[in-house]
Amino acid sequence: MASITLSSFAASLLLILSVNFYQTEAQGTQPIVKGLSWTFYDSICPNAESIIRSRLQQVFRQDIGQAAGLLRLHFHDCFVQGCDGSVLLDGSASGPSEKDAPPNLTLRQQAFRIIEDLRRRVHRDCGRVVSCADITAIAARDSVFLSGGPDYDLPLGRRDGLNFATRNETLANLPPPSFNASAILTSLATKNFTPTDVVALSGGHTIGIGHCTSFTERLYPNQDPSMDKTFANNLKNTCPTSNSTNTTVLDIRSPNKFDNKYYVDLMNRQGLFTSDQDLYTDRRTRGIVTSFAINESLFFEEFVNSMIKMGQLNVLTGTQGEIRANCSVRNSANYNLLLSTSVAEEQQRTWSEI
Repeated sequence: MASITLSSFAASLLLILSVNFYQTEAQGTQPIVKGLSWTFYDSICPNAESIIRSRLQQVFRQDIGQAAGLLRLHFHDCFVQGCDGSVLLDGSASGPSEKDAPPNLTLRQQAFRIIEDLRRRVHRDCGRVVSCADITAIAARDSVFLSGGPDYDLPLGRRDGLNFATRNETLANLPPPSFNASAILTSLATKNFTPTDVVALSGGHTIGIGHCTSFTERLYPNQDPSMDKTFANNLKNTCPTSNSTNTTVLDIRSPNKFDNKYYVDLMNRQGLFTSDQDLYTDRRTRGIVTSFAINESLFFEEFVNSMIKMGQLNVLTGTQGEIRANCSVRNSANYNLLLSTSVAEEQQRTWSEI
């Protein structure tokens, strides 16, 4: 199949054909949940966001791949029990944590360490006033921007949850990559996401990697007919068996840059997961994919809109929850940690130690 280019008259025609469909889905500015604010830390921790961005610039200079890991961490936090930092919690006597549930086993361990490193730096500057949930949201935003995507303001003021979700709750709220568009749309409609939100948020796959076991059912025993043959053959070289432990990039055109090439991949039948490629197959989302592939600014606008919407799912604010002294431990579970926090902050570990 010949590669589709988007600088041609045909691309312009596709945009015209899809615009009416898209306009029915276009959204306005997202309302802000009570308790969150665009200026939440202006007086109590004015340097919080600059501390986080400065540190992440250093981290990404060494390994830009961590940007995708931090973005995914925010997704997996918000989709399960809301954006409360619960995905960061370690397991306890009450049971295994969200980290231990199958969908989260491939979250990058370094992402958890980076969030805790950011928490220590921010708390050292301001005291324990910035939540791990907010730090995770800010880190995701900065991961998008520092890898080439849009920069945007975030409403802040989230509090950290006191409990993690069960394995079953985690499984029920994180759609697997094997879902088709219908299943994805149905699942995310329960969170008030429209088809435009679903397609825009899926654009997060413009950076990052996928594990072979997440898509080899499209290769073996029979190849998915919606997959480009050359693309499939290349994947078979990377994943020679159905249980291969290898990984590959999610976006073959610009794997480390946050842009709209993910949608170009879909138009060329080069989406890695079923949940990706079927967005171009399904009539409800095909026009939105086309619009984003042609117009990167449009994708950025809707991605920001949907990210702000996602980032407010079931947030805790005001006196709800807590501000953790350690992102992986509830304060009530470790009083000694609270008592020793000020000492620990003075004994800041170097990056090489974590």
